[in-house]
Amino acid sequence: MKDFENIISYTSTPGNGCTRFSYSREDRQARKYLSARMEELGLDVKVDAIGNIRAAYRKDLNKPSIMIGSHHDTVKNGGKYDGLTGVLAALEIIRVLKEEEAELSRPIELVSFAEEEGSNFGITMVGSKVFAGKYELEELKAIKNPEGKSVYEAAKDFGLEIDHMERDILQKGEIDAMIELHIEQGQVLESQQKSIGIVQAIAGMKTFKVTIDGDSNHAGTTPMNVRSDPMAGAVEIISHIQKTAKHEALETTVATVGKIECKPNIPNVIPQIVEFYVDIRDVEAEGVEIVSRKLAQKVKEVSDEHSLKSTIELVGESDTVKLSSRIIGQIEETAKEQGFDYLKLNSGAVHDTAMLSGLTDIGMLFIPSKGGKSHCPEEYTSIKDIKAGCDLLLNVVRKLACKETEKQKI
Repeated sequence: MKDFENIISYTSTPGNGCTRFSYSREDRQARKYLSARMEELGLDVKVDAIGNIRAAYRKDLNKPSIMIGSHHDTVKNGGKYDGLTGVLAALEIIRVLKEEEAELSRPIELVSFAEEEGSNFGITMVGSKVFAGKYELEELKAIKNPEGKSVYEAAKDFGLEIDHMERDILQKGEIDAMIELHIEQGQVLESQQKSIGIVQAIAGMKTFKVTIDGDSNHAGTTPMNVRSDPMAGAVEIISHIQKTAKHEALETTVATVGKIECKPNIPNVIPQIVEFYVDIRDVEAEGVEIVSRKLAQKVKEVSDEHSLKSTIELVGESDTVKLSSRIIGQIEETAKEQGFDYLKLNSGAVHDTAMLSGLTDIGMLFIPSKGGKSHCPEEYTSIKDIKAGCDLLLNVVRKLACKETEKQKI
């Protein structure tokens, strides 16, 4: 908890939640603090070309490692616990194993991924996607923030060797398993009074940028029947998205418009352009496809009706991911042994761990979020629940990485 209090002080919005964007001054402060704690433990620390931190304990064992961790960046005015809980849990677990002088059969690696939240560029999990080889260098030059600065430029300005990112891409067989502890960011565990969630699947998602171009004019002198109003069109489309997700897609489908921009954004002027982002998610690919298809149809229909020009751009996507049965089984077995009251559930939020699917066995643990609040200053997870998650993850790691456990299996 001392680590928590130190790192959450690195925020650009003191008194109004945590704002710690990747490649910012606050990110650099958090990295400096984490690096100091890692050095105290004698970890082998590496920062890759996109800014992901990998810190290995007992790298000398020269075997595929057990990787644990999450991310330490935040959304604007975010909470204390999202991402950071998983990073600090990993740090604490390595501390405990070192204090115990545990006999390991394979290394333990702490990871903290860069730019998970997408706060800079509107695209989530950039760090883990680069780590998993999902981006080419030219694509990173094309992804830009609202000021026109690219991922490539941001990484380079931060002092990272982005031109050599290919040498840091994770290879199959390099790590034995990746397990991420994370707050639930929902209220299922709290409502069911469960201390632990064992994640079965992570929702796939598509994010679209919709641009509606109309005809800007005076709000008082332009008759309604001759207007090409992009805001009116956007309202129809956004309303339709919600109805489609709720009534025409699957029970597990969700769709959100969380960002909208209007230009010139003046009260007495009909807008020229309206841009908004559509976030569609489901643990079943069919649900995402239904809403995506209906969105395209509705945009065309509204544009034709109101004499508007429109474009739909896919700016981000990830597939639905089923987590490893081996790791799920290990977590469940350990939870039973330790008497944890757990629940199997799916994740509607996308996490870095999902990007590593296909490269290693992956698993996720959830701990409760009070009131289901997340990405806001009110985000809260109790020390008791954090400890429960850490205890369970510690013992799962022991089973996967300690010599004694491997001998028992034989």
